[in-house]
Amino acid sequence: MKLVKSLIALFAAALILSGCAATPEEPVVTELTGAVNVYTRDASSGTREAFEAFIGYKDLLSVSAIEVTGNGDMAAKVGADTHGIGYVSLTTDMAANNVKPLTYNGVEATIENVIAGTYELARPFSYVTRAAGDFKKDGVVSAQQEQVVLAFVDYLVNSVEGREIVAGTNGIVVVDDGTAWETLAANYPILSDATVDLSTFTISTAGSTSVDKSLAAALEGFKAVTGVQFVMNQTGSGDGFKRVLGAEKDTANAADVGFASRAFKAEETVASGAATGAYCLDGMSIIVEANNPATAITTEQAFNIFTGATVNWEDVE
Repeated sequence: MKLVKSLIALFAAALILSGCAATPEEPVVTELTGAVNVYTRDASSGTREAFEAFIGYKDLLSVSAIEVTGNGDMAAKVGADTHGIGYVSLTTDMAANNVKPLTYNGVEATIENVIAGTYELARPFSYVTRAAGDFKKDGVVSAQQEQVVLAFVDYLVNSVEGREIVAGTNGIVVVDDGTAWETLAANYPILSDATVDLSTFTISTAGSTSVDKSLAAALEGFKAVTGVQFVMNQTGSGDGFKRVLGAEKDTANAADVGFASRAFKAEETVASGAATGAYCLDGMSIIVEANNPATAITTEQAFNIFTGATVNWEDVE
């Protein structure tokens, strides 16, 4: 099936003024021809790694692919390029970025289809914290900082309220399996200690840019019920482990919680973190600019496009 279709041109058929024939409208040209502009994430991106694994083109990426710096940058660049194609998190605001998702192997990129297991491009949003006893506040190891960070993780992963926030940003999670935050909060005495000013605590995060939307919303929700501040420094999944448990954990780039938009790798020894897991699932969408007539794509078509075997839109079959 042709990915790009031609639509019949539309012509005016009515009279504008009595006795005067209307001037026919110009034909609407919808056949897209010319070069396919392939956009890809940078090498540290968990989204890129997961997408390459799904499509099967690791180490075969087209040499003409245009590298972007993050999920938002990908959406913005493709949304400004009628000939562009790329991939983003399902949590991305498609309309705001002037892009649209293509169906993949005949299935729409929706939360319902990810849950049903019929939409194949899905991956976890993973997290890991610093090791127990290695949380710092103002440069000094702090048991209170550790308790605050772990309270947030519990809020994000296990509370009904946190799950509702994540679901509200299109993160895929079962809200009804959560526990009321009031119940969970009782496990963290610092949260109810009148002698502690929680607004002096700041949770720092790092890693995947794809988690931006859901993570920011959850941090805002946690701040609203606790007063705890936060700083996000999302630069790519490859940095999530490094900044909490790896080479950068004791540098200016250090963070309390690191995120990856994929499962952590075997060499990323997240078992040494005080807490680790996945807080939701996310679908990945293959996107084109909103006015691109393409509506669907298969694994084979995606492979040929992203490896450079197919270079023009009119040749996509």
